[in-house]
Amino acid sequence: MDGNSQRGIHEDPATLQQQRKRDHLTFAQRYYDHTHQDSVFRDVRPIHTALPESSVAAVDTHADLMQGLQLEWPFYIEAMTGGSPESLRINEQLAALAAKYQLAMASGSQSIAVKHSDNADIRRSFTVIREQNPDGIVFANVGAHTGVGRARMAVEMLQANVLEVHVNAAQEIVMPEGDRGFYWLENIASIVQGVDVPVIVKEVGFGMSRRDIERLSEAGVRLINVGGRGGTNFVLIENARNEDLDFSELETWGQSTPEALLEAQAATQKMTNPPAILATGGVRSPLDVIKAGMLGACAVGVAGYFLNVLLSQGSNALDETVDCWQRTLVRMMTLLGCKSFSELSQCDVVLTGNLLEYAKQRHLR
Repeated sequence: MDGNSQRGIHEDPATLQQQRKRDHLTFAQRYYDHTHQDSVFRDVRPIHTALPESSVAAVDTHADLMQGLQLEWPFYIEAMTGGSPESLRINEQLAALAAKYQLAMASGSQSIAVKHSDNADIRRSFTVIREQNPDGIVFANVGAHTGVGRARMAVEMLQANVLEVHVNAAQEIVMPEGDRGFYWLENIASIVQGVDVPVIVKEVGFGMSRRDIERLSEAGVRLINVGGRGGTNFVLIENARNEDLDFSELETWGQSTPEALLEAQAATQKMTNPPAILATGGVRSPLDVIKAGMLGACAVGVAGYFLNVLLSQGSNALDETVDCWQRTLVRMMTLLGCKSFSELSQCDVVLTGNLLEYAKQRHLR
């Protein structure tokens, strides 16, 4: 392994956390081609309709979640980074594009900022998101273990419209300095009750099961991002930092994004007041956004693909990419005869290959 997690024992805790943020960016980019080599949406096949009875002009791009939350577009910039000088520049560029194209944007985990709230440089690597996008929809971001007080601090820091609470047990288990106990449901329920903005509970890339969706709903969560396998792989990243144990066998751990969406469909179809389901993980084209919508996602987050374009080709290339995605998405919705993103869930779709086998064994279709 090419780990580099062993730091001097007398280093400042904030410095160690900043280094971890740098490590995450470095390894995410290093392993991008490996983790994104296969499309997790390849086994989702939309059924063409020869008579769409619609037009581009008729398409409404808004995505309605709930609790009065409406996005201008059904895809958004998902949580990536924060906490280091490198991430400040990345967040500045992403937020400027979010403002230009009216995209919602999620912050990376603010745990480092609320823990070291007196460090102005760390704070600004996050607050630059709101500075660059003063009128847009911004998601704050904390871990599921975070106390209500610090969750409120994260929201206030960004004047956020939404709070994203991430669950990341697989990442923590592999992370050299990660948590080793995961009793989160009660605290998640407290956060939902204790903050004044809608709360999204989001997996960081290992998917969710039907039971996970049910338990979160029972805890009062109204917005759930199934965050499936297929994009940035934090087991792979943390294993590269781990000089003690080898967790490479867990590289394919978890449910893919389409699998997790099928799990969510099965869970919510029997609920009288189901939560809204979002998705992220392995989304690298407008067609992937469409396919996620067909499997029940009301909005779709994009992280690794956008970050790779930004770091490898620059902000102008990402600007062109976002513009292309928006124009392409509207035409694809027209082709399917859908005037709103929510209508995609009513379209006919065929599952093939491994996804179909998964659905059969899990009794999801």
